[in-house]
Amino acid sequence: METVDLVLAELARLRELVSGVQGCVIAGVDGLLVLHDLGNGPEPHDLAALAAATFGVGRQCGLALRHGAFRESTLRSHNGYFTVYAIGDTALLAVLGDERLNVARLHLEARLVTAKLAELTNIKVYEPE
Repeated sequence: METVDLVLAELARLRELVSGVQGCVIAGVDGLLVLHDLGNGPEPHDLAALAAATFGVGRQCGLALRHGAFRESTLRSHNGYFTVYAIGDTALLAVLGDERLNVARLHLEARLVTAKLAELTNIKVYEPE
């Protein structure tokens, strides 16, 4: 199986394991779309840009508060959730969820998925000293 297929399988698995997940986007920290697992709905390029913006704000908060590197951020709106996870220092996993999303379950599963994605794509994972 090719790397792209393995990555897409991980994204599909996340959608299957966590109720309320509508789809996922993998983006660079620069906001460029790498890959997505979205059906009809928001434009994947827009979600990639939003993931980068979320990363930027989270990174600055972490620096200002001396809490370290960005790991994840969850935005809750009236009709759903947008959660962004760091995949190492160069990529992001953004998850779009509806109002039924089990956020605790998402965090458990998505953290495992980001580790697997880092492994599949050879992205160095940030490890604090």
